[in-house]
Amino acid sequence: MRRTRTTPRPGWQAIVESQGLVYGTPARDANGSARPYWDESVHYEFEMDEILALEADVELLHSMCLHAVEQVVLTERYRDFGLPEWSWQAIADSWKRSDPHVYGRFDLRYDARRPAKLLEYNADTPTTLLEASVVQWHWLTDRYPDDDQWNSLHEKLVERWGELADVLPSSELHFSWSSADASGEDNVTTAYMQETAAEAGFDTVGLAIEEIGFDTELERFVDLEESPVHSIFKLYPWEWVLDDEFGKRVAASLPATMWIEPLWKSILSNKAILAVLWEMYPGHPNLLPAYLDQPNELTEYIRKPKLGREGANMTIVGAGMETATGGIYGEEGYVYQLLDPLPEFDGMRPALGAWIVGDTSAGLGIRETSGLITDDGAAFVPHRIPQK
Repeated sequence: MRRTRTTPRPGWQAIVESQGLVYGTPARDANGSARPYWDESVHYEFEMDEILALEADVELLHSMCLHAVEQVVLTERYRDFGLPEWSWQAIADSWKRSDPHVYGRFDLRYDARRPAKLLEYNADTPTTLLEASVVQWHWLTDRYPDDDQWNSLHEKLVERWGELADVLPSSELHFSWSSADASGEDNVTTAYMQETAAEAGFDTVGLAIEEIGFDTELERFVDLEESPVHSIFKLYPWEWVLDDEFGKRVAASLPATMWIEPLWKSILSNKAILAVLWEMYPGHPNLLPAYLDQPNELTEYIRKPKLGREGANMTIVGAGMETATGGIYGEEGYVYQLLDPLPEFDGMRPALGAWIVGDTSAGLGIRETSGLITDDGAAFVPHRIPQK
């Protein structure tokens, strides 16, 4: 693994915009100066054996996470996750039915010297999908057509939707995002997922989640055409869904209306799962020690809100690296995870976003920052696997 500088393609801005990358606030370089969110002036190179090891790690972590959900449901540990009590039975039922899942992203610390370490799992509403699947693939084929890339995301998403054709209640599939997202990233990501489902043969309908209606006489969700919503992909976090009366109707609609990602993902998308994993697999080479609500024996740690996003409300303690970020999260409690700083390359620290589609590893996206916390100032940079 190494960081390499290269010359961007002429007109690269227009190229990535034509591929859908029309969002992304300016990132920051090691000096704090602005840099493009998509930055192809640098990229990371990997050896194939490194990628094969990472693929195996991701599929193992995925399997461990599924076992962790089973453990949480069996022991009814929902309170540790800050989940409302009325939702507990619906979550258990969703798990026991094996409500179908599509994708997720593991955020990893990796330096090619030690096994990858799980930092957190974006199991419910992972973004940076278009960048990882489409944009960096076109960069590779333009600049390094003879090289390879850990990237079968598009093919595996189409394949996964095809597998669900016999599981979901209808061939019509709705796709939803929140119109409150001013950046446009959620809308574009949802539109891309909609495209992969259409390629798999679904009839797709897109609408903002605020536009979903409820027919009180027929007790079902409907779209703007008053058509029933049988299956819906939502790029909208479960913790937000479960925060009001809308969530109670969603829970009651299952399984007649199938929601993707499924309700049981509300366990995996919560950082409390990091502590559960450490309890179940203490000392595992792909995990960092993590605890609920107190640091225990840790003297150097990062405190993360169970439901935080974009690096908000995190506190780092130890090794002369004390720092904290602001935000609106933390009311639900915190997880304390051993501080294992991201490796440094040319003053930048890459976090590896490794994708799982269905139960199979599917690709890699890299975001890098100069700081210890990968926040909304991170840049997305491509990667390649040089052919010998």
